Amino acid sequence: MRTLTIEDRTATGRPTGTIDLADVPDRIRLRDLIRLRVREEVARYNLRPVAEFRGLVSPDGATPAATGYLMPAPRRIDWERQADIAIDAFLRNGFFVLVSGRQVVDLEAEIELTDSMDVGFVRLTPLVGG
Repeated sequence: MRTLTIEDRTATGRPTGTIDLADVPDRIRLRDLIRLRVREEVARYNLRPVAEFRGLVSPDGATPAATGYLMPAPRRIDWERQADIAIDAFLRNGFFVLVSGRQVVDLEAEIELTDSMDVGFVRLTPLVGG
């Protein structure tokens, strides 16, 4: 088990934030890594719900904002529902995952974690009017 730091990035590669995941197994499927990441970010938000959720994908009823998603009112988020939204977003190309510079496209792909591994989530923004 290890601590894994995930970096969020723009489509141009600019870092926008990080999240540390503790006790990650040395081998993990991409699907499980996404769910673990979402579970952690939702747990952090649920400790102190505020007007803006800063996470990988939008919770039900939230609207996009400059640095996250505006909640209609602060509330607890169901991490399992949020993880399902994230998996669906991945399948619809809402974001992609880079592991040591290589894109992982299969949710069932097993990732072997190392100390020097670089893991990045790149959120894609739909074009307006197109």
